[in-house]
Amino acid sequence: MAGILLKTGRRKRATARVKLTEGQGKIMVNGKELSDFFGGRDDLIHKTESPLRVTDSMAKFNIKVKVEGGGIRGQADSISLGIARALVELNPEVKPTLRKEGLLTRDPREVERKKYGHPKARKRFQFSKR
Repeated sequence: MAGILLKTGRRKRATARVKLTEGQGKIMVNGKELSDFFGGRDDLIHKTESPLRVTDSMAKFNIKVKVEGGGIRGQADSISLGIARALVELNPEVKPTLRKEGLLTRDPREVERKKYGHPKARKRFQFSKR
């Protein structure tokens, strides 16, 4: 691989721009180590590293990520999708493996907007007959 590979991942309102380069397996998110960024939340760290773990490339690449928007869970999922897309661009043979694990599918679910005259998107105010 020559140079830097750039890919984007999205989930809910979170967007992650992933830069993949050859290296020792260091993952930096917004200038911090992965474990520092997620505050030691092992479930989010595991979710973020899952494309690398599935393709046996944990120590092959250095990854720099710029993520913004959304919450911490959406950010973890968007980083995971960005890494998976970058790995497929780099090596198309890993696509069936990542597809089987569900790591290449963008989760389309978004929060439904709040409607006027309602306290939330679908909830109604209590009905009073009299």
